[in-house]
Amino acid sequence: MSPTHNHLDQWLADEQAALERMKKGPGPGVTRLEQVAALSGLELMQAMLNGEVPFAPIAQTLDFLLIAVGKGRAVFQGTPGPQLFNPLGTVHGGWFATLLDSALGCAVHTLMPQGRAYTTAELGVNMVKALTPKVQRVRAEGQVIHCGRQLATAEARLVGPDGTLYAHATTTCLVFDLPGA
Repeated sequence: MSPTHNHLDQWLADEQAALERMKKGPGPGVTRLEQVAALSGLELMQAMLNGEVPFAPIAQTLDFLLIAVGKGRAVFQGTPGPQLFNPLGTVHGGWFATLLDSALGCAVHTLMPQGRAYTTAELGVNMVKALTPKVQRVRAEGQVIHCGRQLATAEARLVGPDGTLYAHATTTCLVFDLPGA
């Protein structure tokens, strides 16, 4: 079996495990402010991955999901299907941007202490290769570069199971106290 198939098999197993954990919980929805304020960002992201709090409805709409989180890191996996095509028959750049923005923002969120939050102020995306459903899955892997009191920056890469780079992105996020926290 080729290395690509080994990676794809592992990615599909990771996806199935994440889906099973998330299905045990409330499903798609919006996390209540008191839930957000009571946990650190990493605790909240882990709770989402474990199905203890809702996951973002956009993930279901655009066929991607959270696979893994760690301190300053978030990984999302997506399925580039024909429902995501632009008029030229390749996956729309907005899907690339949404998947990368999710990985970037959630990576930043993992570094938020209890009572702190972030919002995206800037997102830069570079698409370097077209994406079609011939690629069964892609992963957006976000990593924080810097997280300070007021600003955070992160970078992410969108790759296929064989390591092919489809896009890369950076973000600048504003960091602030949660209202009422």
